[in-house]
Amino acid sequence: MDWIDRWVQNSSRALAQNTSRRSLLKRLGTVLVGASAVPLLPVARASDNAKSAVPESGDPNSCDYWRYCAIDGFLCGCCGGSMNSCPPGTEMSPITWIGTCHNPEDGKSYIVSYNDCCGKSSCGNCLCTRSEGDKPIYRMDASNDINWCLGTESSLYHCTVAVVVGKALEQRE
Repeated sequence: MDWIDRWVQNSSRALAQNTSRRSLLKRLGTVLVGASAVPLLPVARASDNAKSAVPESGDPNSCDYWRYCAIDGFLCGCCGGSMNSCPPGTEMSPITWIGTCHNPEDGKSYIVSYNDCCGKSSCGNCLCTRSEGDKPIYRMDASNDINWCLGTESSLYHCTVAVVVGKALEQRE
């Protein structure tokens, strides 16, 4: 036990000789502020919202399906994937455009993220071109006329998925 006492005593003296109270308080304050800022970091919360139950009805492989109000491309459900997931061998683009679609099942509007699945040549099945809320190309976040495969390894477009991100806020009149 003597060696532990000597080690603690020597470490404490070295710390006291090399740091002042102000620098110790500064470091402690920096750690506390940094730790309190961790919950503020951006986190992909789309998966959390997707787990909440959104009432669904209708054929998800039809262009008239409610989620596809602003889609422009081939439906991944007809290409080996689903309305939420890319087919095997493709990669979902992290860069998306969004739309606000009205769900007739519950009468609420939802924000839908349209992600292109990239890495294979075009699927060629179930082409849908709907443009509710489509904006000119200078509003890129709401334009469906762009190849959104720029954030992936391959820029080849295959199909598009429609992921519900969350409920839309009601507009006040």
